[in-house]
Amino acid sequence: MASAASLATASAAPFIPFHRASIGQEEIEAVINVLHSGWLTTGQCAKQFEANFAEYTEAKHAIAVNSCTAALHLALAAIGLNEYDEVILPTMTFAASGEVVFYFGARPVLVDSAPDSFHMDPGLIEAAITPRTKAILPVHYSGHAHKLDAILEIAARYRLKVIGDAAHAFPSRYQGKAIGAIGDITCFSFYATKTITTGEGGMITTQDAGLAGRMRLLSLHGISRDAWKRYTSEGSWRYDIEAVGYKYNLTDLQAAIGIAQLRKCESLLARRAALAARYTLNLSSLDAFLTPSAPPHVQHAWHLYVLQVNQEVLKIGRDRVIEELKARGIGTSVHFIPLHLHPLYQKDCRYRAGQFPNAERHFSRAISLPLFPDLSFDEQDRVIQALHDIARIHRR
Repeated sequence: MASAASLATASAAPFIPFHRASIGQEEIEAVINVLHSGWLTTGQCAKQFEANFAEYTEAKHAIAVNSCTAALHLALAAIGLNEYDEVILPTMTFAASGEVVFYFGARPVLVDSAPDSFHMDPGLIEAAITPRTKAILPVHYSGHAHKLDAILEIAARYRLKVIGDAAHAFPSRYQGKAIGAIGDITCFSFYATKTITTGEGGMITTQDAGLAGRMRLLSLHGISRDAWKRYTSEGSWRYDIEAVGYKYNLTDLQAAIGIAQLRKCESLLARRAALAARYTLNLSSLDAFLTPSAPPHVQHAWHLYVLQVNQEVLKIGRDRVIEELKARGIGTSVHFIPLHLHPLYQKDCRYRAGQFPNAERHFSRAISLPLFPDLSFDEQDRVIQALHDIARIHRR
């Protein structure tokens, strides 16, 4: 375990969390203004957030919802996913990407990661397509935009929809184009740890007016357009229920935070990128760890900085490295346990351990380091020094 000296130093210093929200006076004042307005739920503020987000992501339509899970659910509903249909997605993703497929009685078809990437391997997608396949769901892992050209080509050839899981990927860009304007539908998250946050929340973008209209209708009980206005001077108590919908709307309280966060998203990204570059500069010399990177045609959102443990160099594995960091007062996380390793997928879909070796190898080595705009360089230096110590102490 950690040396006595390092433990003593860690105990004297404040714990460095994996994440700390970057909330300033702008967000506080925005929420206060909504509280003073007397209108707390979905209203003009939410609509403004949608308009601002659509403009930023170069999308024609944006629908604010209460989570990225809700966004994914509405996206699949809008494309008409039915029982026994199939959706292709990576095994290396969070629970939400696959569970929304189960909501319909449909089947998530998992694909392994590429050998050199946490992303789904495009070369394996075509073999996973069957007559029941309805969509491909690429996940922009960690904020690194997925290689979309091959996926879009396959989708066009087989007439499949592409629904991007961009929970990590605001404000990512691919070949100069904003994630949010590529593919049929893109789903974003504003969860507390994300690059911009509303506490809980999400957004859906699309260029298709028909899909946008369907998702907007379903996002609030399937009630006719502008149902949220019925308690305003512009609205009416009369409404029509046009479809079975859901309670997925985003409140004005949350949207106010989102508008303030969106205004400074460029500076938040710049700070994340600077911290990521600083990690890479100071850790890339260690053969005990593999640092992440992005090609020039990708604007990485740096939601996560995922370090990989080189188990050929260290005597200890990933889990022990995490314990060593925690002993030094440093919080981390792991993204993600591949879906096929969970009991649900092994029982209901008959997946098994060993079936997706690249994803399992990536998972076994991955550690998400603290990375958030308010992380100070002094705090980051502690993380870097701890990793240097671990590399030295536990070298084979």
